[in-house]
Amino acid sequence: MPRATVPIRRRHRPGSATPWCDVGVDGLQVTGDAHDGIIREVSFGLHHNGREVPGVLWRPETDSVAPVVLLGHGGSGHKRSERNVRLATWFARAGIASLSIDGPFHGDRAVGGDGPLDYQDRIVQVGARIIHDRMRQDWLGALDAAEQSGWIDGRGVAFLGMSMGARYGLPVCAALGPRLRCAVIGKFGLTQTDLLPQGLTVSDLIIEAAAAIRAPVLQHIQWHDELFPRDGQRKLFDVIQSPGKLLRGRPGRHALTRPDDEFAWREHVATHLAP
Repeated sequence: MPRATVPIRRRHRPGSATPWCDVGVDGLQVTGDAHDGIIREVSFGLHHNGREVPGVLWRPETDSVAPVVLLGHGGSGHKRSERNVRLATWFARAGIASLSIDGPFHGDRAVGGDGPLDYQDRIVQVGARIIHDRMRQDWLGALDAAEQSGWIDGRGVAFLGMSMGARYGLPVCAALGPRLRCAVIGKFGLTQTDLLPQGLTVSDLIIEAAAAIRAPVLQHIQWHDELFPRDGQRKLFDVIQSPGKLLRGRPGRHALTRPDDEFAWREHVATHLAP
């Protein structure tokens, strides 16, 4: 049975009689709404293509809609990872909204009783190419729902994601076409070590997506990454067709992120997306 349209709860902006969101979007359910007068955080579930897509949006508490950066999380993380919350808070204060959804078998989509790496085997069992297609659809569906709800200006979109966030984000960036203003990806490449199941790899899909991106891209490489060898990450950079692409290389293993790394990522997005 088709799911009915769920009207979004009406909230009024401070000092305004105008609802901050006053439309109903098919399949969208607002599950939480919090604000502090500066930043509003909206939790939602989207019924899309037969799947439940759990998401969260952070936006400036203003009368105008804002451009948006899609925040992909890494493996074993979730949409409200510490990094995502930290980045979203900074972006909101800069006038930019942030949108994040849970990755496959992560967060509110995790299977009860699973360990932190069990998602990898589940992806392989379903099929990496199928999961890629679902994640692309889920990201685009969540973005469209947020735009239709009046939460964001969907004409200006950026993407920021490391590791698994980059894996599933590159096809999304390609699908966005001219709507994509810029992207920050990293800690991911065209090859991987035996520490990851080989069934996760769909190199031809990644190559095709990277070759379709024309917006400015900042790619971050961990020089001693034990999961994604440096050569494979550099090959990915070569494939990206953006004339404004930049390569940022830092010493260290996969999980190491320094405060100035996040600063560089934020500045790249803000430079191209700031309202």
